[in-house]
Amino acid sequence: MRMEMVDWPGDILSLVAQEASALVELLCEQNSGVLDRIFALVEPKTLDHIQSLTNTRERVSAIVDYFKSSDRNSCTRFLTTVYQYSENIPFLLETTLVSIAGYSPGTNCNHTCDTVDSSHSPNVKRPRLDHLQSYTDALKSMVLQKHESVAQAVVKDIRLEDTWVYLRHRNPPRVKDKTIQPQVSLDNHEGEESEHKVSVESLLKTTSRVVTLLGQAGSGKTLLVHCLGRDWAKGSFPSVHLLFLLEFRQLNLISRDLSLKELLFLFYPACDDDEEQRDSVFEFILSNPEKVCFIFDGYDEFRAKLTHPEKLESISDPNKPLPMTNLISGLCNRKFLSDCTVLVTCRPRDATDMFGSPGFITCELQGFDRLGVKEYAEQYFHKKGDELKKKAVNLLMNNRHLLSMSHVPGLCHICCVCMEHLFSSDGTDLQLPTSLTQIYMQILLAFLKRINGGVVSGISLLQRYRSKIVEMSQLALKGLEESTIVFMDTDVSPELHDFGVKSGILSRVKLTREDGSSGYGFTFMHLTMQEFLAALHLMTSQNITESQLKKKLNLKTRWTTKIDPKSVFTDSLHVYVCGLAAEACKSSLVQLKGAEGTTAWVQKRQATVRNVLLGFAGSTSQTGPKIVELCRCAHETQDAKLARAIGSRPQFELRNIRLNAVDLDSLAFVTAAADQNVCLDIGGCSIDPDCLEILPSFKKVDHLIFRSRKYDDKFAEALCGILCKLQALQKLDFISGGLTDVGVVKLARALKDCPHITHLNVSDNSLKDEGITEIAETLCRLPNIVSVLMGKNSISTDGILTLIERMSACNSVQKVHVEYVDFLSNNSLGNKGLKKILDLLPKLGMIQEINVSENGVDMDGVVMLAAALCNQKNLRKVDARHNSRQLTPNVTGIHLHKKLSLTHSDIKPFYMTKLCKQLVKCENLLDIDLSHVDLSTNEALLLIRSLADCQRVTAVELRHQAEAFIKFVPEKAEAAICKLTEYELRKSNVEKLSRILENCPRLSELDLSHNLLRDEGVKCFVDYLPKLKISSSVSLTGNQITQVGALHLVNSMNTCEKVVAVEVSLGVEDQSLIKFVQEHVNGKTLRLRECSFEVIHLKKLVEIMNRCPRLLTLELSSNSLHSQGLLSLLDSLVELSTIQTVKLRKNGLSSEQIEYFVKQLSSCHQHRDIRIDEPWLTGNAVASLIAKCLNLQQHIKEISVNHASINIITEGNSSPRSTFVFDDCDIEGQHLTPLTLPIQKCHALQDLKFSQLKMDRKGADFFSAVIPFLRNLRNLTLDLKGAAEDDVATLMEALPKTTSFESLSLSQLVLGDHGTAVLGRALQSMPNLKSINLSQCSGWTAARGRDLVRGLVQCVSLSEIRLDSVILDEEGITILAQGFSCLTSLRRLSLNKIRVVTSETFVNGTGILYLLASFKGFRQMEEIELESWRMGDSGTCELVKYIPSWTELVKLSLSENQFGQQGSMSLCEGLMSTKALKILHLTSIGSSDLVGVASSLKHCPSIEDVSLSWNLCDDSLARTLAEILPLCTKLKRLDLEANNITTAGATVIAKCLPSCPSIEVIRLWRNPIAKEDENLKDQRLNFASV
Repeated sequence: MRMEMVDWPGDILSLVAQEASALVELLCEQNSGVLDRIFALVEPKTLDHIQSLTNTRERVSAIVDYFKSSDRNSCTRFLTTVYQYSENIPFLLETTLVSIAGYSPGTNCNHTCDTVDSSHSPNVKRPRLDHLQSYTDALKSMVLQKHESVAQAVVKDIRLEDTWVYLRHRNPPRVKDKTIQPQVSLDNHEGEESEHKVSVESLLKTTSRVVTLLGQAGSGKTLLVHCLGRDWAKGSFPSVHLLFLLEFRQLNLISRDLSLKELLFLFYPACDDDEEQRDSVFEFILSNPEKVCFIFDGYDEFRAKLTHPEKLESISDPNKPLPMTNLISGLCNRKFLSDCTVLVTCRPRDATDMFGSPGFITCELQGFDRLGVKEYAEQYFHKKGDELKKKAVNLLMNNRHLLSMSHVPGLCHICCVCMEHLFSSDGTDLQLPTSLTQIYMQILLAFLKRINGGVVSGISLLQRYRSKIVEMSQLALKGLEESTIVFMDTDVSPELHDFGVKSGILSRVKLTREDGSSGYGFTFMHLTMQEFLAALHLMTSQNITESQLKKKLNLKTRWTTKIDPKSVFTDSLHVYVCGLAAEACKSSLVQLKGAEGTTAWVQKRQATVRNVLLGFAGSTSQTGPKIVELCRCAHETQDAKLARAIGSRPQFELRNIRLNAVDLDSLAFVTAAADQNVCLDIGGCSIDPDCLEILPSFKKVDHLIFRSRKYDDKFAEALCGILCKLQALQKLDFISGGLTDVGVVKLARALKDCPHITHLNVSDNSLKDEGITEIAETLCRLPNIVSVLMGKNSISTDGILTLIERMSACNSVQKVHVEYVDFLSNNSLGNKGLKKILDLLPKLGMIQEINVSENGVDMDGVVMLAAALCNQKNLRKVDARHNSRQLTPNVTGIHLHKKLSLTHSDIKPFYMTKLCKQLVKCENLLDIDLSHVDLSTNEALLLIRSLADCQRVTAVELRHQAEAFIKFVPEKAEAAICKLTEYELRKSNVEKLSRILENCPRLSELDLSHNLLRDEGVKCFVDYLPKLKISSSVSLTGNQITQVGALHLVNSMNTCEKVVAVEVSLGVEDQSLIKFVQEHVNGKTLRLRECSFEVIHLKKLVEIMNRCPRLLTLELSSNSLHSQGLLSLLDSLVELSTIQTVKLRKNGLSSEQIEYFVKQLSSCHQHRDIRIDEPWLTGNAVASLIAKCLNLQQHIKEISVNHASINIITEGNSSPRSTFVFDDCDIEGQHLTPLTLPIQKCHALQDLKFSQLKMDRKGADFFSAVIPFLRNLRNLTLDLKGAAEDDVATLMEALPKTTSFESLSLSQLVLGDHGTAVLGRALQSMPNLKSINLSQCSGWTAARGRDLVRGLVQCVSLSEIRLDSVILDEEGITILAQGFSCLTSLRRLSLNKIRVVTSETFVNGTGILYLLASFKGFRQMEEIELESWRMGDSGTCELVKYIPSWTELVKLSLSENQFGQQGSMSLCEGLMSTKALKILHLTSIGSSDLVGVASSLKHCPSIEDVSLSWNLCDDSLARTLAEILPLCTKLKRLDLEANNITTAGATVIAKCLPSCPSIEVIRLWRNPIAKEDENLKDQRLNFASV
């Protein structure tokens, strides 16, 4: 198509003015011949002036200016000449000139020119422009065709100017300078995104930027970008000459590298594949990127992730073939075509992949408001009859659940389709779906109904088309797992294709392959339908295991970062899986499963989903976005128990996400189920004002918090409309917002209808006196108000006084907070304003706290505050932080209660002494907070003097320019703590400090860390140490001491008799600690780590230790000891008779040096305990070393090897070797050979233990060779790994058969049939065996198991049996039960997880009862563990019969059984007689009613450890425990993990803890508890597995 040439219709003079700069730049680059032709057009007088100019640019500019003011004909001749004779005209300028050149009167087009190439004639340039116009027309046609295919089912015409998005931008930090008016910085809220509404049309009105259009599934992103394309093709957006709309789902099909040119013409080919046209168009794109727009739709469907800009440094050539991800990233990140416009659509979680390129903006689609939902529904039902339309619209608008979902346009359409299907169904009983999943189930039925008119021959649609649905569901899941949304013909069978297209579930789409050819594929009608069908497959397929199902149930977060991996494009699969776990979906799932026993299978699968969600509900670590997702899942299940578990949280903290109507509806569902008061804390979340209408459905919300600059007057106005409907609301926080007087006036008026309000917080807004006055007026009408916070606003001093005066009429107000309020009146409340407030204080009798921080209050003001604190009995706290005026010394008569805060204040040195003297006179002051006050060293020492001057001081803690405070107690303090850290103390300071501390007899701890004392300062302090009366410890950590300083510290053990321990580390873990005499501590301990002593230091160390009379323990760790000094040290250690214990850890000792040390010890005739740790002490090395030591040292009594550590105990006399232990030291059987002969010689050996030994044939030979020589062996423990069956049998043959043998432990062995038989026979030869441990042994058949227990029960002296996880048959159980009747000495029995190969009847009934009945003969039982028996009520009752006779019972563990109410009651009766019971474990026993069991604990005076975890017990258990815990005076540990105890229940427990001094920990993991709650600060309450 060629462009027809016509006269230029516009104003040519304006055109010259518009393009003036471009014309000047063009003509400056032309040769003189072109300029001469243009000069010829200028009248002579003007020409003379122009030619007189010396600069070419000046002359050209003058020519252009001349023609701007000339007539139309002259201007036309000028432009024609420019076009005909200029070279390298920019393409856009050339496009403009071509319509003018040569077609106006007076223009001669037949001229010739000898000096200018004829190729510049218009007829030569014309084809380039024709190609562009022709391609543009074709491009518009293709874009319109795409729009038609997408908009086929659109109910309502889309008007882009009336369709809105939220435009986001991140605010810079908020201005902190109080001299700046706060309204100036209103929109600048640090770390927060602000947003405002713009139309979709405006997104392309401004070009040369990158726009990310966000929207959840169904929000209409794809439709809107195609509408943008449609409007462009119809003439909108004139600044965009070319628009390319590309779909990521199509780009997924491209596997090879493409250049930008190849990509564009692959999807939008040139006419007739014209190469010249392609070149012309692409030249235009490269030359004019600001005129080109690229739209990429559906980034969430893209399989790859955009490449980070830092990895695109070398990408700048748009002609270079690139991987698809690099190509798109290059465009988005301005690596080429930097001025083009790019619009990318994606779901919100993928927005971070855009990396914030220059000109980058983010906007998010706004859903339907209430009116929009109604209009859409009316349009949908417009042609379906007035009665149906009215009925459907009313139903939609009045059903809260359907309405909340309909705010998303796509879901609104789905709801309409669903209602149409339901209204068209037979019957009058309309069952409305209550969840999104149930709606999709109805949609599926509606689609199936299209095929053949519904139910046929009594068969439901699901049953009739079950096989096709199964096949389609499988395809859907396969697509999600492979990130596939477009399926090829080969992926879909012809039958399934026909079924899917007829029903409307599948859509046929035209595809462009990477070779340019066209084809067809298939997609699901929407991604959400693919997700729903995939969920159906997960819930009905026998091939999907429970483990695979659980993996699909991870909660999605809406917080993402740039480093997160690209997620699959599914957002809602887990939601539909949860929805299918609802009771309402059971029938549909059963129909689709279609097999025998289906109902039970389906119920089990649904229970699996609900149990996973219950596990999530018990976690306290879920973030706000995941909590919202969890609420959505619970709403889908419609399960009240699950909802109650989630909703029982006292607070829902939601941050920086978009909250839609479905989210709030789900939150309302779970909080309603919990039926308890709840706080909604919403910060930085985007909320449509219409969504606030859902808040009244939160029946129990008593505290509502909004914190964000997004929440402005308009938001407050919307909130006012629903406040009166929140009947439980007591606390309202509207903080850090955009609230002005306009909004607060409306808010205050709305609060008049909220009589239950007790707390109001409007801090950090932009309120002035008018708004504050309105609030003050309202307070008088709120009878229950107790607290008002209005800090960080623009309130004047007069405004504050007005507020206080009005509040004096409110007798209930307890707290006034005026922090950061003075931005007027010279930025200072000052003493004068403070006095006016205090004068009104008597009228405010209930005020408990006054905060006047940062108000310029000086010390005179502090005195006034102190007087008020004394005189007002209800006033408890005064805060005067950040006041920097000079403090006066007149502070007599201070009687402050609770706390005086002077943080960040400027207290001049002159007043410090007088201030200290006054402070020590305070009789009732508890805390003085001086944090961040710049105290000099001398000022700090003055404060420390208070320890000596006032016996009520219990702590002085001063950290330079950081936390600092003094604590007083009402009476004389028994002990005091002094901490002076991070100062720079010189020797003189140390001397002064020491003289002060000499007069402090109550000093318990002294901390002088990080004061740069160095060696000299440490020596000075150590010299004073004998004069100081310190009872506990001194810390000198971080004082930059060397080895010399370390030795000064060591010497304190000689110079100060009270020192019992010195610990010094000069390495990374810098530590210097001195400890003093403690009870039950005999002797002294010296620990030296990473000191890197030289020979001279070691000699000095030995000298010091020689003088120490009671040095019993020496520990040297990680010291680099040189050979010469080391040998000298080792010799000295042998000679030092006072040292009994030596610990040498990681000092680089070699095997030879250890051997030398052990040999030298042979001359020492006294008890020594030697412990050596070196990383090489494992495997063959440690075995060889032990063998050599046994040969070298005759006095070794015990040897233990653990990990990379050996412990050798010697005795002075020739006592027999009694114990050898090798525990987890990486020894293998082949390493044991050197030990054979030395151990064979140890005839008196009594205990032999090998654990974690890697067994082989040589190991078996070792034990066979050694054990027969050990005639006195009493205890043998063999925890072996990887032992072959033959080796085990060999080992069993070698077991001791002596009368002295008493204990055998063979845990975790695979015995095999042969080994089991041999062990059974061996047991019959062990008449005095008292303990046997065969836990988790396996590998035998039922027959050999019988042989084992036959031998076992003949050991009639047994007092301990551990048979955890053993496998027995019915006869084996019988033999064991009969044998128990003879084992009257049995004290400890562990039969956890016993596995019985027999009938279910025997296991669950007869077998358990029969075995329990055999316990009747036990009379000395101390410990019994019967976990995982599947024991029910009958078994529990049988067991409890015998508990009263076990008077010495210490431990009872019955975890993982299945108690009912009868069993629990029976256990309660049994516990009443267990006076000696210390440990009770009832983890996961199948009963949530353990109140009776808890109450029974008061009858167990010795109880120390109780576990009631994983039972889903509620707060009733907590309340009972709170009553009985003070009675359990020895209880140390209580495990309540994975119950359903809320913050309220935990608070009740916490309140009783002061009466429970013995309790060390209460585990509350996985309970819905807000661990940040102020009432839960007791350190014994443990909320996480840290």
